[in-house]
Amino acid sequence: MEKIDYTGTVYLLDHKYPEPLLNHSVKKLGDLGIKKEDITITDSPENPQIGNIVVEVFPYHLEIARVRTIRNDSFISGSITTIELKTDTDGKYID
Repeated sequence: MEKIDYTGTVYLLDHKYPEPLLNHSVKKLGDLGIKKEDITITDSPENPQIGNIVVEVFPYHLEIARVRTIRNDSFISGSITTIELKTDTDGKYID
């Protein structure tokens, strides 16, 4: 898997997903070279900067994007990649 080049905070967007999904998402980001201490789990990034990584969590995949533009209190991001999240037959997340 290719590493993601980043600086500063990586925002993991949580929309009230279960803890196992968030933990697995953090693990998958670690596989991409993102340090756990650089990840902020939030429902809305505070003061994102151009170039920050934003990760949208879904039950079966992660959408990874980079902030391109900031307008007012909103940001526009461009997609970098999508990472599939796999589960076993019991619904537990696996690599």
